[in-house]
Amino acid sequence: MTVDLVWPDKLPLPTFDGYGIEPLDGVLRTDMTQGPARQRQQYTAVPERLPVRWRFTASQYALFRAWYKLKARRGAEWFGIVLLTGLGMVEHEARFAGSGSTPYSAKPHRGGRGDGVTWIVTTTLEVRESPDLDEGALDLALSEDMDGLFAALAGFDRLINTTWPNLAA
Repeated sequence: MTVDLVWPDKLPLPTFDGYGIEPLDGVLRTDMTQGPARQRQQYTAVPERLPVRWRFTASQYALFRAWYKLKARRGAEWFGIVLLTGLGMVEHEARFAGSGSTPYSAKPHRGGRGDGVTWIVTTTLEVRESPDLDEGALDLALSEDMDGLFAALAGFDRLINTTWPNLAA
């Protein structure tokens, strides 16, 4: 990742509610007077838009507003944030795209911790190229049992990072 600014670790990641991935179109389509339309790839790197939603306490919302204004320069700066993809939780480069004329929407709700207020913040993030399988991994995935492969990798990760260190202690 090539950005210096990162999402503050004191703030939660987006919730599952309202989350989505919306790829932008990278194909140019030309309708012909006769016969089928022609299509071609217009770009090799196409950004994606992700509608996101956060649930903040009052103090987290105050921190978000200050970070957005001072560090993210009112949404103009790219920043690193971990987001959910088909590959799991992966670091992305994102910036605020908002919707319409507003960069984000914040609404208070009763029933939060502390002072009894929870802030629901919604926006759309624009992410640079979202990580995907490379061509070699795709070929392997198409020829093998992906669920079994991921289960084996998860087991290997547990062995290396949990079991072995506990045995050495």
